[in-house]
Amino acid sequence: MRADRVVAKPDAPGAPDEEPEDRKPASDEARSAFVPPPGVAPPEPPEEEHPTSEFALPEGLAEGLAAEPSPEKEGSAFAPPSGYSAQQAAPAFTPAYGIPMVRLSQDAPWQDRMRTMLRLPVGERPVPEAARKEDEAGPPVPRVLDLTLRIGELLLAGGEGAEDVEAAMFAICRSYGLDRCEPTVTFTLLSITYQPSLVDDPVTANRTVRRRGTDYTRLAAVYVLLADINDPAHDVSPEEAYRRLAEIRRNRHPYPGWVLTAAAGVLAGAASVLLGGGATVFFVAALGAMLGDRLAWLCAGRGLPEFYQFLVAAMPPAAMGVALTLLHADLRPSAVITGGLFALIPGRALVAAVQDGLTGFYITASARLLEVGYFFVAIVVGVLSVLYLAVQFGAELNPEGALKAVERPAVQIAASMVLCATFAILLQQSRATVLFATLNGGVAWVIYASIAVTAGGSAVMATAVAAGLVGLFGQLIARYHHTSSLPYVTAAIGPLLPGSATYFGVLAIAQHNLDTGFASLAKAAALALAIAIGVNLGGELARLFMQAPRTAAARRAAKRTRGF
Repeated sequence: MRADRVVAKPDAPGAPDEEPEDRKPASDEARSAFVPPPGVAPPEPPEEEHPTSEFALPEGLAEGLAAEPSPEKEGSAFAPPSGYSAQQAAPAFTPAYGIPMVRLSQDAPWQDRMRTMLRLPVGERPVPEAARKEDEAGPPVPRVLDLTLRIGELLLAGGEGAEDVEAAMFAICRSYGLDRCEPTVTFTLLSITYQPSLVDDPVTANRTVRRRGTDYTRLAAVYVLLADINDPAHDVSPEEAYRRLAEIRRNRHPYPGWVLTAAAGVLAGAASVLLGGGATVFFVAALGAMLGDRLAWLCAGRGLPEFYQFLVAAMPPAAMGVALTLLHADLRPSAVITGGLFALIPGRALVAAVQDGLTGFYITASARLLEVGYFFVAIVVGVLSVLYLAVQFGAELNPEGALKAVERPAVQIAASMVLCATFAILLQQSRATVLFATLNGGVAWVIYASIAVTAGGSAVMATAVAAGLVGLFGQLIARYHHTSSLPYVTAAIGPLLPGSATYFGVLAIAQHNLDTGFASLAKAAALALAIAIGVNLGGELARLFMQAPRTAAARRAAKRTRGF
């Protein structure tokens, strides 16, 4: 409760003199909680706010550097001491072993040089080798970034790994003088940021990859364009690069549709012979694969997702195998069904997923693995639907009898090479790369059969060794021609794909043997991972035989902690 203050009237006897107006205390309503009490000096008025950059020098630093502090004046904490001499000063922050100068060898392939720079921190990257003159106007930044994103889109849509796409994007920007750039690649999004200096605003552009296709001829043409852009002897302007990029996009596929359908049939027939089938099994498996290919094309023309395309494509080969079983023909129905699966298993997507995971692109690797998982589920559902109907009609499918190995070395080597050749045609490879992919696949099958069949070793180990040799040889020949390794690797791993394990797992599930079925599917997954890891390891070993940048051996990847 507030007490009222009694003020004496001025005419009253003995009343005190009236106080001046400026000395009268204000009422409680007019008093603020932030007003200083009587006897305390009021604070100085606040200065006008001036926003400064985070890169500006502190307030005392510029003053201390401009002149040496006098003994009478208190110096800044950033000012040098009184006995300091810039001529006699020791190098600051120099470790005992010195600061190594980062130099990139021009003799190494541009993929290795760009990959090495991407694995270095931004502050440790070397400046461009050929500095642009001050009076020379470079290409506009937005146009270079757009060209970089368009080329990266073709590479990512063609199946390249995320690190290879980032290396290509970084090489393009660096070739046009944009050294302070950071590309970022995910499964469906490409982005790149360029910042001229620490105090300038960054420029960011991105592009979404909506359509994916398999055309290794177009991929090889993109790598030729990249090699010309990175070659100092070729002065490729952005306008010329745009023109060549438009020609690459308009380029027709080297093989028409009917050739692709025939190649799918021959691939399935060769895979069935590889598993012990004869001439009749070859033609039946080829017929089932061609029917599945045409049904998949029909679904694609109607706009159905790839999941349903794979599901439909897996049903005709399974139906052909069931028909042979119902006819009680003395053939190998399992070879017919397994042969049809070889053309459907997404081997390259699995290899790219594992490669992205091993190189640290975990988001892209997870997305690719999820895509591969959907495709495997589609294949399993398609085959499982047909096998359930076969069981209802009394078809006796015996997986134990189908597991009998048939050793025909000459025939199987020829079948593996035919499988690789037709696989290369399905991938739309140029005719110059089909021969090497065929030979690479034949060597891979010989190594696999020598370990798994002749020596009786583990199938997983044999698959990993054979895939490692495929990756090694493919990477070496790709670096020799300065192109992508996909045309030399993807088709060559065709004979190693786990078609048999996938089929036997699905068959066991259809016969209500869940434990056996899931164990066989787990074996198929282990074989697929062995292929992916083997190919990636072979590619890394191939770089040891090439002349790599000097800093690559010292720092190839980011340091990792032990879980904390």
